Amino acid sequence: MVSSPHEAMHRIFQEHPGLFSRVSEVLGITIAPPVSVTVMPTDLTENRPLERRVDTLLRLETEHDEPLLLAIEAQGKKDTDKPASWAYYLSYLHTKYRLPPLLLVVCQDRATAEWASAPVSIGPRQWPALTLRPLVAGPHNMPVITDVAEARKDLALTTLAAITHAADPDIGAILKTLSTALRDVPEIIADPLVELTAQGLGNRPAAQQWRNLVAVDLSFYKSFMAEEIRDEGRTEGIAQGILLFLAQAGVDVSDEARERITTCGDLDTLNRWLLRAPTAKSAEDVFAGE
Repeated sequence: MVSSPHEAMHRIFQEHPGLFSRVSEVLGITIAPPVSVTVMPTDLTENRPLERRVDTLLRLETEHDEPLLLAIEAQGKKDTDKPASWAYYLSYLHTKYRLPPLLLVVCQDRATAEWASAPVSIGPRQWPALTLRPLVAGPHNMPVITDVAEARKDLALTTLAAITHAADPDIGAILKTLSTALRDVPEIIADPLVELTAQGLGNRPAAQQWRNLVAVDLSFYKSFMAEEIRDEGRTEGIAQGILLFLAQAGVDVSDEARERITTCGDLDTLNRWLLRAPTAKSAEDVFAGE
């Protein structure tokens, strides 16, 4: 499983291609809900050594407007080389497909979002030939959704909003709202959103909060992440049980032994140690023969 927040911020639009019409409303423009969506090849490389790839590329067809190409880029930090690449993407897409291209940049911090939002003029100052104007979704404009009823109305938007607010002080309440909203949702819908949220939070402290919420609120799910979380919960519980037995027996546990117990991720090994713990005279007795 890819664990990169970068992946989650654009892949959610592949999983829920109709999401962009709702995001566009948040960003202040009107793009009608698509009646047809095609995931396009992301390779924009020409027949030369320089390789260029957009993160996600969708062709959106609406009921009344002409089709458009939506290029989605996940941006983790400022990159002065990006505007030139983005301008190339849009020019290339327009030339290749003869359809109007639109660029959406998804960010997780305000400074990057503000940087990405700034129009970039290309050409001499007296007469810029092109002006790059990306749409940007980030913590500065995505909604903070802490009402379960609101979250249930649009689970994909709620998930994207949670990802963009990964560093928000209220992320605990945001994630609790999302996990509660997902409780009664069919697994085929909920599982990808659970995974995308985990990816989007990356290594931030909020990632562990999400894992805990999934373990408690969504314990009936059988997704890869949910199974992994439940295994982690079981290993942690057994490890604490071993330490409790040793403490009750007055056994001194060194820092090294404690770390070995608490960091063990193998259920079979922990269960063996648990059986030995009640009669152990020392921490080494727990590990006998290992």
